[in-house]
Amino acid sequence: MAAAARPRTHLRTMTPTAAELDGAVVLVTGAASGIGAAVAGLAARRGATPVLLDHDIEGVRQRVASLGKHDFPGVRELPALAIGTDVTDEPSVRSAVDSTLERFGRIDIVITCAGISGPVGSRLEQVSLADWQRVFAVNVTGAYLTLKHTLPALRRSPHAAAVLVASDSALVAAPGMVPYCASKAAVVQLARALSVETAGQVRVNAVCPSVVNTPMSRGDLGRGDFTGAGYPVHEPEQIAEHVLFLASPQAGGVHGTALTMDFGYSARSAFPA
Repeated sequence: MAAAARPRTHLRTMTPTAAELDGAVVLVTGAASGIGAAVAGLAARRGATPVLLDHDIEGVRQRVASLGKHDFPGVRELPALAIGTDVTDEPSVRSAVDSTLERFGRIDIVITCAGISGPVGSRLEQVSLADWQRVFAVNVTGAYLTLKHTLPALRRSPHAAAVLVASDSALVAAPGMVPYCASKAAVVQLARALSVETAGQVRVNAVCPSVVNTPMSRGDLGRGDFTGAGYPVHEPEQIAEHVLFLASPQAGGVHGTALTMDFGYSARSAFPA
């Protein structure tokens, strides 16, 4: 039997700047606001070329303009790209990937942040089929389509990585969130299964944050802000730090992991003793 081919390594000599992204082309879905916007902004500050995808084209255009103006004063034109994309529509995703490759010639990192919560507070028997399918279309099919069409380019990158934004709701549950919980569990297993399929070529991981201070979370919980919430809340920039660590060469040995960020809540027993 022939010896199995040794997988390509994603590790390199560690230096103080090893977490910098060194001009990598980083494609981010759901980048008009929330975690996606924070990831794109931090990636740019770390030296990457961000590609911002969102169905809200004006939102991502404003993000790109904001990056150039606030994060890089004096820089006339930031190497970044904003593309209006519906992640549930395969031709739309394919077109966005083609546009990215035409502009930059490669894709090194993919971060799937596009997501919706769906009907929060509704019992399963009250959830319409259309609402159920919409949650899975955005949260799961959107990640699948993005990865399907970026994987050929990722496989050509020497330090390819993908990070899927899931949720602690993939691991624990609250009443009235069955579609969201089920979809985020699917995202975690998508990351794990794909990490096995792409071993030695593309590192694939997921992150599972608890409540994050985003427009979606504030809307779901009926809050203008989280002041006095009584529970800890992440800022999007904190999630972005973890996401980009997993995407960086410093995390070269991390494959198929779902990183839980929930302030330790899921580790606690609810047993009343």
